[in-house]
Amino acid sequence: MADFRSIPSIEQLRQRPSIRALAARFGDDATVGALRAGAAAVREAMAGGDASVATDALVVARIEALVRARLDREFQPSLAPVINATGVVLHTNLGRAPLADAAVERVALVARGYAALEYDPIRGARGRRDVHAEALLCRLTGAEAAVVVNNNAAATMLILGALAAGREVITSRGELVEIGGGFRVPDVMTQSGAVLREVGTTNKTRAADYAAAINSRTALILRVHPSNFRIEGFTERADLAALIAVAKRFDIPLAEDLGSGHLKDDAAHPLAGREPSVAASIEAGVDVCCFSGDKLLGGPQAGIIVGRATLVERLRRHPLMRAVRVDKMTYAALEATLIEYAAGRARMTVPVQRMLTVPPDEIRARAVALAAKMSALSGWRAEVVSGTSAVGGGSAPGVDLPTWLIAIERDGLSSDRLEEKLRGLAPPVIARIERDRVLLDLRTVFSREDQQLLGLVAGLCDTQRTEA
Repeated sequence: MADFRSIPSIEQLRQRPSIRALAARFGDDATVGALRAGAAAVREAMAGGDASVATDALVVARIEALVRARLDREFQPSLAPVINATGVVLHTNLGRAPLADAAVERVALVARGYAALEYDPIRGARGRRDVHAEALLCRLTGAEAAVVVNNNAAATMLILGALAAGREVITSRGELVEIGGGFRVPDVMTQSGAVLREVGTTNKTRAADYAAAINSRTALILRVHPSNFRIEGFTERADLAALIAVAKRFDIPLAEDLGSGHLKDDAAHPLAGREPSVAASIEAGVDVCCFSGDKLLGGPQAGIIVGRATLVERLRRHPLMRAVRVDKMTYAALEATLIEYAAGRARMTVPVQRMLTVPPDEIRARAVALAAKMSALSGWRAEVVSGTSAVGGGSAPGVDLPTWLIAIERDGLSSDRLEEKLRGLAPPVIARIERDRVLLDLRTVFSREDQQLLGLVAGLCDTQRTEA
């Protein structure tokens, strides 16, 4: 029969140096709770005749191990870093755009103390938070005014609610899309209080269709970026210039949801001619344009609205603005990111732009070096093969970026099992499987992570030997 007297009291356990160290780290309440759970687990093991708790020393060691594991598990943040080796630059499930170093530093500086979020130091009086980043956004897009909200769905909602509540908004049937997370344009229209007026057909909508639908109840024409949705073949979309002409003829504002946040056209950019730019839309005559801050712009999650000053001012005054406004850290990261663009160095300093424009030969050189080191590990095979990366985030659908991949194999592991093992590392390595091969795309792996990635793979070897 088990002798439970070998289990110390909770108070006795609390006085042990290792437990006191855990209490200092995790707090007394959590530690006591973990001690009770650990003691109960050991008591159950003893009742079952478990020989691993046959002595007093083994009992205490088991309880301490259980307490440490429980506390580590309970206090582990659910949001943790990963190594993105998928080759999807704007991977929504992995947090989309990594921030530039300048943005991270600016956030840290602002977050550590107080900031002039709604205070004007020059006047010594209350200021306005909705003016932050405006000057930079206007400089980069050519717009008269700008305002920032917490995401692009909120930006669309605010535009519709402030400019068209209770009235009609004309939109092409081919643009009534649903994007990730169940965001549907018709549903947003309903929630904003605007009335949807569909024109054209799914595959063909002309400027004349918009003109024919305009009436005394029309408040706005809305043009929507189709994101990942594409129609091919017998299709036609109203030309932007023709749509602007219709809006001006009837004196109806034209709003465009560009989503992706491609700021300016650049002939040398891989997305040139494939993704509409904000600056081009504003220059062409779009009255209000909204887009994401954490997609091609490469900044924090935000919804950015630029356009005519009179319309943007109506957005600022709308009651919904307070519900969708952003905090000081978002402004800090956004302004720092925009400064990189204004200074002309974003191509090198903003991670998304760097990943999109990095030459394939540079990726290949890193892949060859890393594959050689992986192949030198016992039981591993690594081969460099050509392939493609994706932009992701609903931006530039159909655009494939040439890249070089490391195809890896491990003795005794299927591709599915290897991919699972990689996900179980700390930090997790997120790869992809194609044709039953696990592939690592270094386009989305920071060069500073190459050695860490190699170390994780080497550690996986040790784990395999331990399991065997």
